[in-house]
Parts: sequence; C-alpha cells; structure tokens
Amino acid sequence: MTLDSLIASYGVWALGLGAGVEGETVVILGGVMVHKGLLSFVPAVAAAAIGSFIADQLFFTLGRRFRHHRFVRKTQQRAVFARALAAFDRHPTLFVFSFRFIYGLRTVSPLAIGTTSLPAGRFLAVNAIAAIVWSITFVTVGFLFGQSVERLFGRFRGIEYLLLPVVGAAAAITLAIHLVRRRRDRSEGLR
Repeated sequence: MTLDSLIASYGVWALGLGAGVEGETVVILGGVMVHKGLLSFVPAVAAAAIGSFIADQLFFTLGRRFRHHRFVRKTQQRAVFARALAAFDRHPTLFVFSFRFIYGLRTVSPLAIGTTSLPAGRFLAVNAIAAIVWSITFVTVGFLFGQSVERLFGRFRGIEYLLLPVVGAAAAITLAIHLVRRRRDRSEGLR
C-alpha cells in the first residue's frame, strides 16, 4: 500500500482526529492533500470541523463539570487562563466564536469558558459555527499552500515530495511555538 492510498483511505479520519488534537497544522496539511487530489474539499472541511468541535465541546464540558477539581483550579492559576476569561467577559459570544483563531488561547479557552455561567446550548451553537468557519479557512490555506509549492517547484509525481517540505515547515513552526510558550511560561513564573 502506498502513502497516497493510505491517505486516500484514512486521511479524512486522521484529519478529524488531528484537528481535535493538534489543530491548524494538521488541517493545513489536510488542505494540501485536497490540492493533491487525495481528499475531497467538503469531506476534509467536515472532518476538520467535527474534530475541532468535539474537542472544544469536551474541554467545555470538563470545565463545566470539574470546575472545582484540582486540575482545573491549577489551570485557572495560569496567566493564559486569566487572559481568556478577561476576553470572554468583554465579549462572550464573540470570544466563543474567535478563540480558536487566537494564538495561545485555543487550548485553554473552552475549559475556561466551561467554568463560566454561559449556557451550554449557546456555547454549542456558536462553537459549531466557529468550527465550520475555522475548518474552511485552514483547509483553504492548505489548498493554496499546495498550489504555491507546486508553482515554486513544479509538478511532483508523488505526495512524498510535497509532504517533506510541508512536514519540515510544520515541525519548524511547532518547535518555534513550543520555544515561545516555554519562554513565556518561564517569564510568567518569575512574576
């Protein structure tokens, strides 16, 4: 079985799981797979939206159900949690819609929102719309990125030639984000 056939067979499932666990990087890679013709646009968008939606609903529910648990109380002490709640307090609906687009707030926000009094049905509705908009945005970015890479380097026969630079770029971006977060966490710990 080739890499292309694996992606064609299991790519939508992997994209949904990756969207919930990792986020943008996986969804952008899904858009590249759409560009290569290994996935179709609508199923890729649907998988990314569903994966993201389920993950955020899960964290919201955990925040709501376990708001007094030691793990949630410890998370509440982090500066990013306070920033998420401050943004939520100013514009609750807008924040629920946009947190997934804001660097550094995507992971903790649904948990933080779960500790508020926002009705669960309202979170569910806004979260669903936001997940769809988010998935369309990042699958499209990946699709356009795939077009740009092909223009730069010409037509590739196998997906491996496209995946290598994309995975390399994704790894570099992930490492940079990790280093920035580590530095920010250390500086917040000194305050």
